[in-house]
Amino acid sequence: MKKEETVIATISWARNQKEEEDLRASLGALAKLSLPVFVTDGGSSEEFIGFLTSFPQFTVLSAKGLWPQAKQSLVAARDSGAETILYTEPDKLEFFQRHLPDLLLEARQREQADVLLAARSPKGMSTFPAFQQMTETSINNCCNEVIGKAVDYCYGPFLFSSQLVDYLDALPDNCGWGWRPFLFATAHRLGLAVEAFGGDFTCPPDQQTDDASERIYRMKQLAQNLEGLVLATTTALP
Repeated sequence: MKKEETVIATISWARNQKEEEDLRASLGALAKLSLPVFVTDGGSSEEFIGFLTSFPQFTVLSAKGLWPQAKQSLVAARDSGAETILYTEPDKLEFFQRHLPDLLLEARQREQADVLLAARSPKGMSTFPAFQQMTETSINNCCNEVIGKAVDYCYGPFLFSSQLVDYLDALPDNCGWGWRPFLFATAHRLGLAVEAFGGDFTCPPDQQTDDASERIYRMKQLAQNLEGLVLATTTALP
């Protein structure tokens, strides 16, 4: 993966004090990389927006909805002229601190990786709630069926060639998490290399809830991922 310039695209929405504290910590860690960051916020407090804009390398945008937020950040990142975009969810404090510099280094060394996924090892996956493991294993199996690479597609952070953003216009605003497998499968259809950066990436203690509402959320996530993956196999490529 050629990395003349890498920028970061992410999203944020601090719905309560606890989430704001967590996002301040994780995004503060992300800022220490000194890379341009495009973050689209979904409606946080003025105080939190002020925190984001306090970082000179942050471009702060606003939108409502998971995919509209992510798309706005991705389009802004592409329009900056960067060749490579790192997309990540914002709640990855441990990953930002311990693993992200290694992922960026790995990307520099893998010139053939047009998409480079941070992928959990079996040991890392085992730390996540059982129902989440089940749904995300199903997503991974379906991605493997289409893409032909048995890796973890669901953990979160990944680097990719900014040219792929152009293909995301085919997605509806309500696609949710489905945009991710759509991008991975589209890259494969274009003949681009999809590779993995593996590690024992573990589940934070405060994300180990496995109650009824969490399981319903994971079902929704599963449906969105499969819909995005199927859409990628049927969308005409230019």
